[in-house]
Amino acid sequence: MIAIIKYNAGNTRSVANALHRLGYKYQITDNPDELRQADKVIFPGVGEASSAMKYLKEKSLDQLIPRLEQPVLGICLGLQLLCNFTEEGDTKCLGVFDTSVKRFPPIKKVPHIGWNNFTKIKGKLFKNITEQADMYYVHSYYAEINLQTIGICDYILPFASAIHHKNFYATQFHPEKSADIGAKLLKNFLQL
Repeated sequence: MIAIIKYNAGNTRSVANALHRLGYKYQITDNPDELRQADKVIFPGVGEASSAMKYLKEKSLDQLIPRLEQPVLGICLGLQLLCNFTEEGDTKCLGVFDTSVKRFPPIKKVPHIGWNNFTKIKGKLFKNITEQADMYYVHSYYAEINLQTIGICDYILPFASAIHHKNFYATQFHPEKSADIGAKLLKNFLQL
């Protein structure tokens, strides 16, 4: 079973629909036992970091998520919350990825919305996906490039579009909204 983490953030339904299209069974849950027992965990999100972290703390998920041992995929806000810290609400996050999240400088239109590609991709998450493939982004904050970065996007400045550490993977883009390429990436994760 695949668990989609329920927390004070949007986008769980889009991820659920994408899994349904791929033929996978899932449950949307904030139950610690169900999350521990899941084969894979997806940590999606559209929302605001400090209120999302507050919900995770209320449910003790801030302690559980970093200790999960099965493959975990963070998406958008999920990626940002897996980092050390975000400027959004000056929020301490889960610390899985050793990097910080910053707000884009207002040089261009923020938020970054729409299709954009990535470069320097590597690893199993990108099996049969080529560099320059377009994915769909919606975000005002970005994770800084770090030693765990497995994909880079450039909007205003280069940032980590994908990160990997041990059993944790994360994307700033939304694979569930990125047509066939996004579906391929989700399938790659689900087949880990």
